[in-house]
Amino acid sequence: MLEIRWHGRGGQGAVTAAKVLAKAIVKAGKYVQAFPEYGPERRGAPVKAFDRIDDKPIVIHSQVYEPDVVVVIDPTLVTAVNVTEGLKNGGVVIVNWQDDVDKLKKLLGRDDIQLWTVDASRIAMDELGREITNMPMLAAVVKALEVVELDVVKEAAREFGIPKIEANLKAMDRAYEEVSKR
Repeated sequence: MLEIRWHGRGGQGAVTAAKVLAKAIVKAGKYVQAFPEYGPERRGAPVKAFDRIDDKPIVIHSQVYEPDVVVVIDPTLVTAVNVTEGLKNGGVVIVNWQDDVDKLKKLLGRDDIQLWTVDASRIAMDELGREITNMPMLAAVVKALEVVELDVVKEAAREFGIPKIEANLKAMDRAYEEVSKR
């Protein structure tokens, strides 16, 4: 089973990204769970969302405590919360990051991870005119994890009713191409 924890702030779409990924995974014929965990339920407060993906039915119904993958939609969360808490050794961390990668590595404080970065903020501003980075980050996840094809995720985003869909699809294509393993 693959367990993913998303970190974002209220209003940035971490929960939506987890749900769109889940919809795509179902389309790909796998089993999935997607669910949020809210703290203070207000715009801008840190939120977490989770996905579980497996080839067989998933019977666990709890928060993800030891994720295989951590996705950080908002780069300010790297210093605000311990985003790598519980992350398995050798786990994957995918961060919306536009600064020096060595600085990010120091902030994360883990040498045993597979680090991927993409400047999803710039991509979102270029394509959407606002810094809503959930769909570009979802595309980065798809590239890093190879659990489902990008076209299936884009179809799921359309069906989900993502606003500004054409601009979001362009942002997804760019993030898929621009994300890199560090």
